[in-house]
Amino acid sequence: MRNEDLCDIYCYDETKVNRVKEKLKSYHFQDMAHLFKALADHTRLKVTYALCNEDELCVCDVANIIGSTLPTASHHLRLLRNMGIVKYRKEGKLVFYSLQNELLKQMVRLAMEHQKGAVGVGQSG
Repeated sequence: MRNEDLCDIYCYDETKVNRVKEKLKSYHFQDMAHLFKALADHTRLKVTYALCNEDELCVCDVANIIGSTLPTASHHLRLLRNMGIVKYRKEGKLVFYSLQNELLKQMVRLAMEHQKGAVGVGQSG
């Protein structure tokens, strides 16, 4: 049986391979994997997306947006905070969350745009 996803012969471009391997040394893929793992949960992704659309939201806002209890919203926000995705500030009896930086907003927005474009792929009109 033949696998059409494989090259028929084994050969590689040594220059390209070495160039990419050298670049790989300067990144911490374990940390990046943790970031993507945190965002791989659909609820945490909803929370992150909500924070892309508002400068900050309190835990009560987030709970209402995602349709959860306060403890559930708080749990997801705490995990996102521990991963360095969101930051928080306390004002009286309220706790407000916001995204850690603009790059995270861009990343989530790019993922949303990619998903919009991918919806029609493979479907006939």
